[in-house]
Amino acid sequence: MPPSTNRFVQIADVLREPNAWTNNEWLCRPDLVAAEKLLLVRANMEGMHCHPFHYHPHREEIIYVVYGRAEQWVGKECRLLGPGEMAHIPPGMVHATYNPHPEPLVFLAILSPAQLPAELAAAPDPHDVSAEEPWASLRQGRPACVTRSVTPDKP
Repeated sequence: MPPSTNRFVQIADVLREPNAWTNNEWLCRPDLVAAEKLLLVRANMEGMHCHPFHYHPHREEIIYVVYGRAEQWVGKECRLLGPGEMAHIPPGMVHATYNPHPEPLVFLAILSPAQLPAELAAAPDPHDVSAEEPWASLRQGRPACVTRSVTPDKP
């Protein structure tokens, strides 16, 4: 990603990226704006879907709910977050965002730093731990996590 000198991102400039958890709309990253330390993505999660337990080895994160309700986990602690509420996730902390509701969930994920030194960038990010204990059984008795099927031809 070559660094950008832009200061603004308008709707036509947003980078859209579907993945298995959300339809992402990248608003801030080094190839879009001249931000050196921040990443900002607007994540659109369908009802009854999730981003299961994972962690970012070297990035701090804030999850800020814009629309809908998030079953937000930070470690083994869970809160139901609504619009205007947020969760702070320190680097390396396991967390997950579930939407066990029929309505969509829209949240902002703000991560820092935007760029990692080469020796740290080699680590998988996000690092999925959803099949490992205690994370695999922590939500036992709650609605199952559904992820999206994403192929290059079909977001």
